[in-house]
Amino acid sequence: MKKNIILGVAKLLSYSWLLIPTKLRRYIFTSFFILESRDNNPLISIKNLFLIKDKLDWIINERALKYGDGIHPKHQLTSYHQFFIDRIINGDNVLDVGCGNGSVAISIAKKLSKSFITGIDINKKNIDFAKQKQKESNLKNLHFINGDIHDYSEIASEVVILSNVLEHIEDRVLFLKNVQKLSGAKTFLVRVPYFKRDWQMAFRKKFGIYYFSDIDHKIEHTLEELEKELGGANLIMKETITDWGEIWTKCEYEF
Repeated sequence: MKKNIILGVAKLLSYSWLLIPTKLRRYIFTSFFILESRDNNPLISIKNLFLIKDKLDWIINERALKYGDGIHPKHQLTSYHQFFIDRIINGDNVLDVGCGNGSVAISIAKKLSKSFITGIDINKKNIDFAKQKQKESNLKNLHFINGDIHDYSEIASEVVILSNVLEHIEDRVLFLKNVQKLSGAKTFLVRVPYFKRDWQMAFRKKFGIYYFSDIDHKIEHTLEELEKELGGANLIMKETITDWGEIWTKCEYEF
């Protein structure tokens, strides 16, 4: 009963707010932000504004997912699936670890018909979504698994994809070693958020302001940090680019 009342009040406030002309709403918001920044201590003001910015970024991403019917528009706008497709030989078995909603795996399966792609993710909702998209696309060279990669002793593949996965792992070197061992893969295609994507990241870090783009991230790498961690698992960065605030690298396993 109490929850229904709260939801009812929230809807009423939402409808009432939207009755205000758009330009006036923006002016009100901007005025609040300016007032928030008037603290005599500029560092306190900046910290508060960063917190507001983080909430706003979360809302923007939530709306973007809604707009994309569950798939973030960045997949299409940045064409980042092509990085993986271009570095896989048609016929390779591919293991996409932490495949999320399956968008990358599905793109690869469509483009590389002779390859077989296995996507695994611990989130059941993600895998259910991926399987539905696979069904709609009628792809036979693709298999999705809901589970933890650590529960498997072998998933043979020539190529491993880690797209925005490493930053969620605590012991990344051990994780990389385990994935290489169970897959036998010689090629790893890795994508992680780039710490040096904006001066604000360094500013936040200097003053102890949370600077990760996701609350579950354990790190956001510099090139040097990523090279060191990959090297700890005998993965050598053979090709590396930075684009759209992220690091992309093709690695080869060397004994």
